[in-house]
Amino acid sequence: MTAKRSPEDITILPRDLRFDVASAKTGHWLDGDPVATAVLNTLSMTFPDGERLFMDAVRAYKDRLTGKLAQDAKDFITQEALHSREHHLLNRMIDRDKYPVERIEEQIRERIAFSRARGPMRMLISTICLEHFTAMLADMFAAHDDMFTKTDPALRDLWRWHAMEETEHKAVAYDVFLEATKDWPAWRRYFRRCMAMLLISYFFPRNIATYSAWMLEADGYTPEEAKKAVKRFLWKEPNFFGRGWKIWITWFKPGFHPWDHDNRALMEDWRSEFTPVAAE
Repeated sequence: MTAKRSPEDITILPRDLRFDVASAKTGHWLDGDPVATAVLNTLSMTFPDGERLFMDAVRAYKDRLTGKLAQDAKDFITQEALHSREHHLLNRMIDRDKYPVERIEEQIRERIAFSRARGPMRMLISTICLEHFTAMLADMFAAHDDMFTKTDPALRDLWRWHAMEETEHKAVAYDVFLEATKDWPAWRRYFRRCMAMLLISYFFPRNIATYSAWMLEADGYTPEEAKKAVKRFLWKEPNFFGRGWKIWITWFKPGFHPWDHDNRALMEDWRSEFTPVAAE
């Protein structure tokens, strides 16, 4: 049985956009909400190093790719490079004298280094799992667009642009994985990706919650208050992570493909805003 691949009409267009993120210096830039700001700042801190890992994981298999997938992989790498650049600039706006940014970034670098040390295939498997999370987050941003009603439009657009492009390329690394493992028995491919997802599904949300709580402690929350506030935001109200469980669980279906959840229509309005400016 041939594994499913991305629909032929899925196109990936790197958009070389730059966003004025200076308003993030004001502190609680996300509608004045310290909890939401802490969580999104923490997510942003994971992106520069994390997306470089994704780029290198796909690049390691470029010699095995042909046709549309080869072009999609190239465009994926370009998109991720642009995301990394813009989030690096956003992260520089966070007050490093007040918030434990360097401590968090060091933790992230250590985890990325551990993943890299395990070799190209494990890097690729980590990438496909984390790309499933970022695709889920794109849906979360669409569902929670009302979070940005009082936010500087430039910062809102940064996150909308990123979410839209994550949707566009959500299956590229997965298709590369299928190509790189085409000679594997199906059970081995299924077992490896499911075990990796279980591990990442434990560590990734836990790390985001921990780092976000550290950020809130710098705002004057007690450790207990910080943990409770972050837990509520992620899993109760607005349930930022929890709403994605139906998408998350589809990963464990035999024959799964990221485009089984076809949410192209959800992103059409965002795409029309950003498509005119494309990367060279």
